[in-house]
Amino acid sequence: MQSDLSSKLHVGIIMDGNGRWATRRGLSRLRGHEAGVEAIRRIVEAAPSQGIGTLTLYAFSSDNWRRPKAEVTALMGLLRFYLANEIQALVRNGVRLTVIGRRDRLPGGIATAISRAEEATADGDALHLRMAIDYSARDAILNAATRVAGFGKLTREAFSELITGEPNLRDVDLIIRTSGEKRLSDFLLWEGAYAELHFTERMWPEFDVDDLAEALASFHRRERRFGGLQPVALEDVPSL
Repeated sequence: MQSDLSSKLHVGIIMDGNGRWATRRGLSRLRGHEAGVEAIRRIVEAAPSQGIGTLTLYAFSSDNWRRPKAEVTALMGLLRFYLANEIQALVRNGVRLTVIGRRDRLPGGIATAISRAEEATADGDALHLRMAIDYSARDAILNAATRVAGFGKLTREAFSELITGEPNLRDVDLIIRTSGEKRLSDFLLWEGAYAELHFTERMWPEFDVDDLAEALASFHRRERRFGGLQPVALEDVPSL
């Protein structure tokens, strides 16, 4: 299933700008996050037809716990809503959902709902949707590093599996960030080592299928121009 999808693109998206989108319209930040969920639905439905096999969405970073308590509570409520109301649509559309990041700090019942959603969608073969929740790429790398004792000669592939929790996960081809910000914010630092970066001024709630197509077209133009960057094995590097 995942091996079939590995021949297609892996795209990561930093979904930024919900609050600013709402504020500019005189709406509450909660309304911005609600509109952000609608954008997730649009992009998930469009991704397979755009040649995407794996889509990793930055939904809630470990740093987001520092936001006002009311906003965090609202975000957790939207997560509950998504897990309760979108799973059947994911199953119908052949979408496999997995969640990366910590689960022990999530409010009661959400970790269980995540596990149920992952089990319900496990047979999806049209798209692998990875939701990064309470996620930090640095923490993921650090946690993997603490588990390497006894591995003997450690390969990049084995270490990657410790970080991602999955064997043979395709590296990220393209990372998109909305809202005009130009930084990675602790997102997919290992998997995205060779990723192309695409920054857009569009706020996440207004990001649509045409914006996704534009980002992919730009990616493919750069690929054709430069031939793509491929990791080089250390043994292939000439000695100085």
